[in-house]
Amino acid sequence: MAQSANPNRKKIMAPATMSKAGWALIESRDDLEGVEFSPQIAKADFHKLLEDVSGICLGVTPFSDPELDAAPQLQVVSRIGVGYDAVDVPALTRRKVPLMIGGTANSVSVAEAGVFLTMSLARKGASMDALVKEGRWNDRYKELPVDLYGKTVLVIGFGKIGTRSARRFAAMETNVMVHDPYMYSETIRGNGYEPVEDLDAAVAKADFITIHCPKTPETVGLFNAARIGKMKRTAFLVNTARGGIVDEKALYDALKGNKIAGAALDVFVEEPTPQDNPLLTLPNFIAAPHVAGVTREAVDRMGLVAVQNILSILDGKPTRDNVINKEVLG
Repeated sequence: MAQSANPNRKKIMAPATMSKAGWALIESRDDLEGVEFSPQIAKADFHKLLEDVSGICLGVTPFSDPELDAAPQLQVVSRIGVGYDAVDVPALTRRKVPLMIGGTANSVSVAEAGVFLTMSLARKGASMDALVKEGRWNDRYKELPVDLYGKTVLVIGFGKIGTRSARRFAAMETNVMVHDPYMYSETIRGNGYEPVEDLDAAVAKADFITIHCPKTPETVGLFNAARIGKMKRTAFLVNTARGGIVDEKALYDALKGNKIAGAALDVFVEEPTPQDNPLLTLPNFIAAPHVAGVTREAVDRMGLVAVQNILSILDGKPTRDNVINKEVLG
């Protein structure tokens, strides 16, 4: 992104990987200057670019006090997406800098991905593909897939993604339970689903579990060995939220011992996950490279919303629904 010498323009930083739709919005404004950076930029170079920036769009780049110290003119931080575990929210709040997220920009995409992974497990998609390609057609009845019809799905988290996930599973004629300690039971029930407060009891009843909660100190290790141990042997677990919510070692042990039927992770504790991650050796495990919210359409929407969020602050008309630390707005 070429930089202008006009000193009156406010600078907006964004990763070079941000969608063209986002960059086009910046370029459409005469009062703005776009500054791109590589997601792999060295910290010192990153801090140098921050010196006179008014707003920044972030992918997964960590952002905390050192970055804020380097950016005295910063007015807003906007995530390209909805997760913000790499951003130090208290640090931003202390400086009265709002953190904004992508709203519903990729929620549909993540919900669809969760259903896709669930169905891939249930219908043994990878195994059936291998049977045909390896000439083992006659083995197709040895390990039968299962229906979703009539089964019980437990949705963890009832936010922008969880609500859409529940809707899609309900349309597939499943019984949907929802666990979200921050959502009124009446709201969940009013949408046609069964609210559950006792997570362990719900886990024990579920045939499929799909995770859509944020990563917080409360949810790290939410599915540890003890909780996974409460799942049915025929149950499946899918996580498209954040790595660390599911204990990977405990999951491996459960899958290896056939204590649960299968699992799929789009997110891992360490990303990229190491090639020697033992989960990758298991036939009842499906992996994806943190792409649940990444489709052609979602990438465009996320870039556009990320820039719109920044503009809403710079123009004095904040999109409050997308602000995480609303207390900074007054």
